[in-house]
Amino acid sequence: MTGLDEFLAMGGYGGFIWAAYGVAALVLVGLLIQSRHALKRHQNLLRQLRAARRANYDE
Repeated sequence: MTGLDEFLAMGGYGGFIWAAYGVAALVLVGLLIQSRHALKRHQNLLRQLRAARRANYDE
């Protein structure tokens, strides 16, 4: 085995380790997507609230 093959095999536990890394990466990407979606949603809500406050102030 080459050095890279040994590294990827992780002492025979490579399948479990790399699967765990994959699951962790998917969770992190999912959290990133969810966070960006929540940020946009809250920014839109804040924009609407500011517009409503401005409209009430002008009355």
